[in-house]
Amino acid sequence: MARLRSERPNADVLASYPPLVFVDRVIIQLKAGDGGKGCVSFRREKYVPKGGPDGGDGGDGGSVIAQGEEGMSTLYDLKFHEALRAENGEPGMGSQCHGRNGKDLILRVPPGTQIYDDERDVLVADVGPNERVVIAKGGRGGFGNEHFKGPTNQAPREAQPGEPGHGFRARLELKLIADVGIVGKPNAGKSTLLAALTRATPKIADYPFTTLSPQLGIAEVGSRRLVLADIPGLIEGAADGAGLGHEFLRHIERTRVLVHLLDASPSDGTTPAENYRVVREELKRYSTELGNKPELVVLSKLDLLEEKDRERAVKKLCKELDLDARKDVLAISAAAKLNLKPLLERLWMMVHPTADALPGWKSPAEKQ
Repeated sequence: MARLRSERPNADVLASYPPLVFVDRVIIQLKAGDGGKGCVSFRREKYVPKGGPDGGDGGDGGSVIAQGEEGMSTLYDLKFHEALRAENGEPGMGSQCHGRNGKDLILRVPPGTQIYDDERDVLVADVGPNERVVIAKGGRGGFGNEHFKGPTNQAPREAQPGEPGHGFRARLELKLIADVGIVGKPNAGKSTLLAALTRATPKIADYPFTTLSPQLGIAEVGSRRLVLADIPGLIEGAADGAGLGHEFLRHIERTRVLVHLLDASPSDGTTPAENYRVVREELKRYSTELGNKPELVVLSKLDLLEEKDRERAVKKLCKELDLDARKDVLAISAAAKLNLKPLLERLWMMVHPTADALPGWKSPAEKQ
């Protein structure tokens, strides 16, 4: 029987897997254990010449149980398994001995994993944090002949076979669970922002498509926290499969708020407003719900502009996009740690509208 890795991921580090092993879709054959067959047996003891039937029942087959493990962010552990099955129940025995029940198969998956019956395309389970869901029920063990005795059948020689366990071809799709999704064009500074706000260590370089998979990080403020997800850069045509972002757009469907990050001075000659429209169009084309999510527009890389030009850049962006500079837009510099606390405060209030303002916050670098 195939075995899963049993090591529990470090729950304190949400983004603990390197990008190259990020796996968010797996197809695997799952099978619950079959029930054990009942036993045909008769009591045989000295001085008991006519002992009655005493065949025990078979054990129940183990079930397949999906368990959401906080700290996991990839389906990599399941990638190389073609099939997994729970243990079968053991047959019953004489002297009314019940067969041992089969062990359940615990399928540890990241929170946000959706499990489909691939052949019928039916959603079987949507696994949340620390949630356990039976996705394939084990077969019931068969009755032994002791169950069939009666006044008119005092020596039954029949027993039931065990019931087969449920099995199906499962398609596992991961949709990361985060409070805030960071979207934008390639090289907008998403990974730099994630690293500045959290202890995540995404790859950062001065070229597009540095991020090859979604990255998670936690911004901690006292006992409160915000989970942020950096989604690979979106380009025009992403909803139709262009670039890398289309593969991961589903990961921001569960986020409650979007941060739309815009480079204040794009190196390709475009403008922040043009880049905003491109990404917004792709979000709307992919999903109407995604296009309607609450959004905060963040103008990044403010440190590359002269101080006298910074306010002008914000006003120009608001005018071109018809946005309110006081509510809809915030200018920051992740590299220079400029306006990061106001950004977190705005995001916290967007995610938790009825909560109090955030207490004092320090960046991960300042805590060291």
